[in-house]
Amino acid sequence: MKRLGTLRCLAAAVIAVICFPQADARTHFTDRRQAASNYYAYPYPENPLPVLTPAPAGYHPFHIEHYGRHGSRWIMDPATYATPVSELEKAEAAGKLTPKGVEVLSQLRAINDASQKRVGELTPVGADQHRGIARRMTSNFPEVFADSGRIDARSTIVIRCILSMDNELQEIKAYNPDLNITSDASYATMYYMNNTDTDSAANAEINAAQKLLADFREAHPMSNAVVAELVTDTVWAKRNMDIPAFKSTLFEVAANTQSHYDQPDLLALFTDEDLEQRWLGDNANWYLRAGNSPITHYQTPKAQRYLLANIIASADTAIAQPGHGANMRFGHESVLIPLAVYMDLNDYSRSFGNLELVADQWRNYEIFPMACNLQMVFYRPDGSVNPDDVIVKVLLNEEEVVLPLEQVALSFYSWKDLRSYYADKLALSGIDVNNLTE
Repeated sequence: MKRLGTLRCLAAAVIAVICFPQADARTHFTDRRQAASNYYAYPYPENPLPVLTPAPAGYHPFHIEHYGRHGSRWIMDPATYATPVSELEKAEAAGKLTPKGVEVLSQLRAINDASQKRVGELTPVGADQHRGIARRMTSNFPEVFADSGRIDARSTIVIRCILSMDNELQEIKAYNPDLNITSDASYATMYYMNNTDTDSAANAEINAAQKLLADFREAHPMSNAVVAELVTDTVWAKRNMDIPAFKSTLFEVAANTQSHYDQPDLLALFTDEDLEQRWLGDNANWYLRAGNSPITHYQTPKAQRYLLANIIASADTAIAQPGHGANMRFGHESVLIPLAVYMDLNDYSRSFGNLELVADQWRNYEIFPMACNLQMVFYRPDGSVNPDDVIVKVLLNEEEVVLPLEQVALSFYSWKDLRSYYADKLALSGIDVNNLTE
């Protein structure tokens, strides 16, 4: 009897799996906001801050090379705000809105109204992100920001980047008014501050890859669960609403609500599974655009060769001088994510020929939340003027990264070795690091 009961339980379990398959609850994010990809807000100080490894005895930081993305912003395209409003207004006119639909339409109207003449601009959340980064940078590396230190900051010509730079510099100036701070935003530096070109062959491959991406997205569709929550008649909705456009733009507006202090959490409208499916497509898209993919012949990260060359030239100048300070750059995620790949940070340069394999080991939100930043922190022993003594740690979003070189101490690398490693990589693109100017 006991064995019969066990078999009955087993049979019931098998039937349940076959007839009522469980929704795949597995997601590639620990925080639902991460599903927003490049709309993901900077995770600190809300989350526990990374713990930094102390420098070897006798070493002190004297210089930082930096590149940071602008902080949280409004969405770039006004149509993204307007579309979910206009689509839900169709249902409103037909008397097809659920009570939740009425509530959400009201919220979307308010967000759309607030966005007028604000698209693409920095939000107060974004400004605060940069002020927080500056406070932690000065706290973590006070020697770099000591009296007489020189801080040279540059931004792309985009206003949200300029304001991000301004907020960070204001906080640094408040920390130490005696710093020598200069800033600039010019077309003259855009070739390395915001270069997204590879070459014509690579661009052709990227365009060809869009069919592959479209097939991947089709294999990972979002359900219509959010439509059913907001509209009483889904059959009517399919006939009268542009469902794909509605879901896509509603998701973007929902993803971006974390960029504001005064907007409701519209991501709650989406199931975990739908967020997962949307993120998988977005993650694959960014991998094709910025990753070291055989599908695009490994070309896309090379767009950041001029930026890496500028970082090396700036570091060489700083190392040759006795003082201390930082070179800071403010730009975009479309630059920082391929830069992280090109620099081989945390094995982000790993290649995947199959888009289905990407998400398990390459996650865009780890690299480029709003206000994401790279900090290369240079150390030397007390009294040393020998460039060969310089060691460096690299931080991505304030967290120590692993590089494909032997460490001289935990989380620290020889600058001589790292420079040589990058010099060999740049040489493949025709750049000689021994003949660089800032």
